[in-house]
Amino acid sequence: MSTVTTSIDSRGVVTLTLNRPEKHNALDGATMGELHDALTKISSDQNARVVVLTGAGASFCAGADIGHMRSMLNFTEEQNVTDALVLARLLRKLDEFELPLIARVNGNTFGGGVGLVACADIAIGATSAKFALTEVRLGIVPAAISPYVVEAIGSRQARRLFLTAAPFSAEEAQSLGLLHLTATPEQLDQLVNEQVDLLLRGGPAALRAAKQLVRRVAHFHDRDALGEETARLLARLRVSPEGKEGLSAFLERRKSSWTPQG
Repeated sequence: MSTVTTSIDSRGVVTLTLNRPEKHNALDGATMGELHDALTKISSDQNARVVVLTGAGASFCAGADIGHMRSMLNFTEEQNVTDALVLARLLRKLDEFELPLIARVNGNTFGGGVGLVACADIAIGATSAKFALTEVRLGIVPAAISPYVVEAIGSRQARRLFLTAAPFSAEEAQSLGLLHLTATPEQLDQLVNEQVDLLLRGGPAALRAAKQLVRRVAHFHDRDALGEETARLLARLRVSPEGKEGLSAFLERRKSSWTPQG
């Protein structure tokens, strides 16, 4: 049985589901590999426009699979580096994925699962979900996920949660910045669909450019060069077919060609 399932609807909305409910969707080598492969395939699918990442069953993701971690005890440090790089590469793939990525956090999320959420462009969680970064209690640290979690919640909050391993609620996860929105389990899909509908109104090329823009601006320190670069980006998009279509649709008071017409 596949540990990650993929489906796509008529709008181009792809749902990726971590499919190990009996293991609370914990991450082992196979699951991380399948998720990375699924993202690669989606990248080449011209019909794909939005990706929703979620978990099967009661949990979103319980973090590292204990059985997988146990198997690594007898491996060398270098072999453990190779294994840890699998997660690091998956996280970077998620963080830099070109399509809009929504994390539909349907349940409890621990360790590496928190990293998956932090990589999403939009994170929406069920109010019943619990979160924790408990690595220090196992004598390790949340190393691979740290760049994304620290960026999402800030270094001060990360220091507290990394050190104490204290559990926190969906409400607190939202106040920290890990989640953007929360909903009751019964209303979760409605809220996710509302965000999907908003994304589908954006030009596909513009959405990709917007993601790249945020990353570029966040790590750019030469303000003069940044002004030049962003001006050229805006000019390039204005004269692009998509830019012309978007403005024409607005002026003509009609839906743009990429917006679902229903």
